[in-house]
Amino acid sequence: MKRSNYIYVALLAMLSLVSVSCSTTSRLGANDVLYTGVKKLNYQENNNAKIDAAVQDQIFEAINVKPNNPLYSPYYRTPFPIGLWVYNHWDPNSTGIKGWLYKKLVAQPVLVSRVRPETRVDMINTLLHNNGYFSSSASYQLNYSSKNNKKASITYDVKVNEPYRLGELKYLNMGTPVSEIIDSVAKASTYFQTGSRYCLDSLNAVRIEITNVLRNKGYYYFKPEYIEYLADSVTTKGVINMQIIKSGNVPNMALIKFLSNKVYVTVQNSKEFTVRTDTLEFRRCTLYKRVPVNIKDDLIPSCIRSRHGRPFRVDNMDRTQLYLSRLGIFSSIDMKVANTDSLTADGDGLLDVHITCTLDDPIEATLEAQGTSKSNSFIGPGFQVGLSHKNYWGGAERLSAKLRGSYEWQTGSSKSDHAVDINSYELGLDLNFDIPRLIAPKIVKRSSRYVNWTKFSLNADFMNRPNYFKMIQFGGDMSWEWHPNQKSTHQLIPFRLRYNRLLSHTAAFDSAMIYNPALAQSFKNVFIPEIQYTYTYDNHFGPNNITWTSTISEAGSIFSGIWAMCGAKGEKKLFGTPFSQFVRAQTQLVWNRKIGSMNLVSRFLIGAAHAFGNSTEVPYSAQFYIGGANSIRAFPVRSIGPGRYVPKEMTTKSYYDQTGTFKFETNWELRFPILGYLKGAMFLDMGNVWLLKDDEYRPGGQISLKHFFNDIAVGTGLGIRFDMEMLVLRADLGLGIHAPYDTGKSGYFNIPRFKDCLGFHLAIGYPF
Repeated sequence: MKRSNYIYVALLAMLSLVSVSCSTTSRLGANDVLYTGVKKLNYQENNNAKIDAAVQDQIFEAINVKPNNPLYSPYYRTPFPIGLWVYNHWDPNSTGIKGWLYKKLVAQPVLVSRVRPETRVDMINTLLHNNGYFSSSASYQLNYSSKNNKKASITYDVKVNEPYRLGELKYLNMGTPVSEIIDSVAKASTYFQTGSRYCLDSLNAVRIEITNVLRNKGYYYFKPEYIEYLADSVTTKGVINMQIIKSGNVPNMALIKFLSNKVYVTVQNSKEFTVRTDTLEFRRCTLYKRVPVNIKDDLIPSCIRSRHGRPFRVDNMDRTQLYLSRLGIFSSIDMKVANTDSLTADGDGLLDVHITCTLDDPIEATLEAQGTSKSNSFIGPGFQVGLSHKNYWGGAERLSAKLRGSYEWQTGSSKSDHAVDINSYELGLDLNFDIPRLIAPKIVKRSSRYVNWTKFSLNADFMNRPNYFKMIQFGGDMSWEWHPNQKSTHQLIPFRLRYNRLLSHTAAFDSAMIYNPALAQSFKNVFIPEIQYTYTYDNHFGPNNITWTSTISEAGSIFSGIWAMCGAKGEKKLFGTPFSQFVRAQTQLVWNRKIGSMNLVSRFLIGAAHAFGNSTEVPYSAQFYIGGANSIRAFPVRSIGPGRYVPKEMTTKSYYDQTGTFKFETNWELRFPILGYLKGAMFLDMGNVWLLKDDEYRPGGQISLKHFFNDIAVGTGLGIRFDMEMLVLRADLGLGIHAPYDTGKSGYFNIPRFKDCLGFHLAIGYPF
């Protein structure tokens, strides 16, 4: 960290301490009162009335006004109101560093007068009435601080009585095509049923549902406001009889059924010049190419969903625009519907669609900083520089080259039994060619609703572990990626071939290999012919989301079978080098839950790998490790496991790169806002790696149920994030609670000295 950054952090710390004892209301006006949040939201439910949870959420949103420095809005605040202290005690006209700091730190006080609790009460009453709680009401009171009458919290009281429910329901019953559709949709609605609680939003939702069905059956000009309701709440107490009626101002155009006619698509460059316009006729559209444009003739027609002569569907327009945008080659897509003012013999109208697509600049350069924890790629903080062509052959093919690198340093504690820390780095080059269609057998099920990909890649990785070894890996693969729905993604790699080679190694590394034959086997020069399948479920909509990723891969069995058929015995080789044979699986679940202004993010990860046949050990690049900036942050990377095994002091007979063939890890992180882009986090990390089979050179490394829970390393800590959405800079201070190996100290909290508990990490991006 730069010296200026240390000064800034120290200044923030001093401001925090000073703010505890200084007034945060000294500059308020005579009638101003500082809002300190909501003290309580009380519900008084009379006669066993129960207010619906969804209505409670709406009421909470109505009162959820953030006070200054909120921790859990609107109820709790952080104890250090730095922004308010600066507002009350610093000169706003300051210049220089103080003026810059003032602008960065100052926070305008949130006043009760700006919160307007009386307006909040009116909003609650409106919500109650719109949701059928007609005889219910809300009120508020201010709670002034006993120490400072310039501060006050708010208590809201909501008195709840039984809601009104729907009674007798009447429909149009007019016998026309439109009225029949309206009646059938309303009768099938889950809300518009006798006994349902009256809800204005639900009634509007029924109107929208009816309109969507009509617009997808050809009635393009129909609108929700053409449907109205007549309500009778007088006949029976607590019951509302409802009748659907048609508005009196429905235009004739809204009652005409329209068919799809012509689709005209114009493709042009972002630059204004045009040499000529080529006109191409297809079954689905007429294509105008304003030459010069680099695009295949059949690409646009394959995205058109409308069909000539069929009822006009708004869904088809939306799907067409989605397919075109997913190609990723257009800077803008403009769609317009035009009435031809002509009718068919059956009295149906005809609609044309005009689409204008403007090609984007195909060349794109990227610079990314990131952090990840994959054992065969980036480690800790890293960078990636890329150059790509988004439309290489005119069919939205993507040709890209990426140079990536990562650096790993051990800024955590130097444990007494790990006396040497390792700085290491990796460099990699990726070449990719992606085609936006699935060139695969028909047995691979796919959906035309989404863009599916066939991908080819070549890559090279160079790994340097100072004082031990240098390793290089070459590889190439072909993969298929397809989406059966919006939330699921399948990726199948039917063939991947990698080659691992140890370029150089030191005497210390050689000695470690002598004393650990199993580890030596994992570093052999080897080919890895692999098949891999990955499934990803990403429910990323709304404040709460779940991402589940599972991968299973198998290496060498097909090659081994072919070699066996040819009569090969013993160790089988490819081009004079053995090929690896193993199976590997990993599953990871990340759950993000919104709690007020905070997010609780948790991760569960399990992985296992097993060598067989042509191999006695899983290759080093396919084994698991734990610890570091993106894992258990209280421990350096690769410093734990397998199991309760620990090397002796760092000598020529030990090796500070501990991996395993089974991994379990869980992480819990509470992320909360502090000030602007500055975020905070509290975390708890647990996990370890083990061996699936016993290794006499690593005693205690094999997984066993008896020792499983005691073998799990545990760490906690605090973190600071500078989150600008596009870039996240992260600093985490981990505190070790339990080490899985013998530290010489008894008990669960077994780390001997406090300084040995600490692990500090700087990284880019969130850990998961």
